[in-house]
Amino acid sequence: MKFTPEHVQISDTVRKFVANEINPFTAEWEKAGIFPARQLFKKMGDLGLLGIKYPTEFGGMGLDFSYSMVMAEALGECNVGGVPMAIGVQTDMCTPALARFGSDDLRKEFLAPAIAGDMVGCIGVSEVTGGSDVAALKTTAKKDGGDYVINGSKMWITNGMQADWCCLLANTSEGAVHKNKSLIMVPMDAPGITRQKIEKIGMHSSDTAQLFFDNVRVPQRNLIGQEGMGFMLQMLQFQEERLYGAAGSLRSLDNLIDQTIVYTRERKTFGQPILNNQVVHFRLAELRTEVECLRALTYRAVESYVSGKDVTKLASMAKLKAGRLSREVADSCLQYWGGMGFTADNPISQAYRDGRLISIGGGADEIMLGIICKFEGTLPGKA
Repeated sequence: MKFTPEHVQISDTVRKFVANEINPFTAEWEKAGIFPARQLFKKMGDLGLLGIKYPTEFGGMGLDFSYSMVMAEALGECNVGGVPMAIGVQTDMCTPALARFGSDDLRKEFLAPAIAGDMVGCIGVSEVTGGSDVAALKTTAKKDGGDYVINGSKMWITNGMQADWCCLLANTSEGAVHKNKSLIMVPMDAPGITRQKIEKIGMHSSDTAQLFFDNVRVPQRNLIGQEGMGFMLQMLQFQEERLYGAAGSLRSLDNLIDQTIVYTRERKTFGQPILNNQVVHFRLAELRTEVECLRALTYRAVESYVSGKDVTKLASMAKLKAGRLSREVADSCLQYWGGMGFTADNPISQAYRDGRLISIGGGADEIMLGIICKFEGTLPGKA
C-alpha cells in the first residue's frame, strides 16, 4: 500500500490526539468503566477524524478506505483497547451501510451528526442466542401503519449506554433467514427502549450494554436500503469492521514488543539481563516477524478493497490472525515481565485482558475459519 503525504498527516494527527486527549485519562476511564464518548467524539469530529471515508456533503473528507485504516492503525497508540474499539464502532461498524445505502434524509439525520461528533452511534446485531450466528437473531420489526414496531433485545452492544442511535438488524418478515432481515435506524430515545450495562473482563473503558426493545416504533423511512437486504448489508459492514480490527492491532502489538524489549533489557536475573537469554530475544524477533506479516496481509486487503475487489477471504484471514496474534504476543510478553506482568496496572496485562476480545467480536475465529474454508473449497461436501 502506497502512503501519500495525506496518509502521513492523518496518522500524525491521530497520534497527537491520542497522546493529548486519550492516554492521559485512560486510567480514570478504566476505573469508571466508561469514557465520555460525546465529549471525545466531538473533539475528533472537529478534526474531521470521524468521517475520513465518508462523503463531503455529509461532513466527511471524501477519502478512500485506506485513509480510514491509517487512522485505525494510529489509534493503536492508545494504551487501552476500549477507547479505539468504541471509536471504530462509530467510524467503521455502525455507519458504513448507512453511508452507502441510506437515503439522503437518513444520512442527514444520523450520519452527518455522527461524523461531526454530535451523536454517538452503535450497531445492534448480536443477541443472547445469536452472536456470530447472525442468521439466528430473533428481534422483529413488524409493519404497523407507517411504522416498524420493534420487539426483542441486543447483547454486547459497544457504546450502548451512551448511544444516540442504533443501526439495528431485525427480522422484517417470516421468510428465509438470509432474506428476511433489514437494517433500521433506531433513535435511542424512542419510547420502549431500556439499557443495562454489562461488566466485562477487559475493555473496561468502553461501555457495553444489553438493549431491550418493547414495542418500539420507528418510521418505515428509517430502513437502510431495501427490506430483506439487511443480512447482505451487514456482511458488507463486517468487512470494514474486520479490517479495522486488524489494522488497529498493528501498532499496539509493536508497542508491546517494544516495551518488553526495554523491560527485559533492564531487568536482571542471575547476573544478566533477561533479554540476553537466547530464548527471549529469539522469541521477540519471531513475534515481530509475525506482526510484520499481519501488517502486509492487512495492507494488501485494504488495497484490494479500495480497488473494488471482494476481500471477504483476506479480511477474514487478517481478522483471524489479528485475534490470535494479539493473544500470543500479550501472553509471551507477559511471561517475560514475570510477576510485574500479572499486576493489574501493567501495560502488558492491560493488553492481555483487552486483546482477548479480538478473537470474538465481529465474528469469532471459528467463523473466520469457516469463511476461509468456504473460499478454499474445503468445507465438508465441497469439491
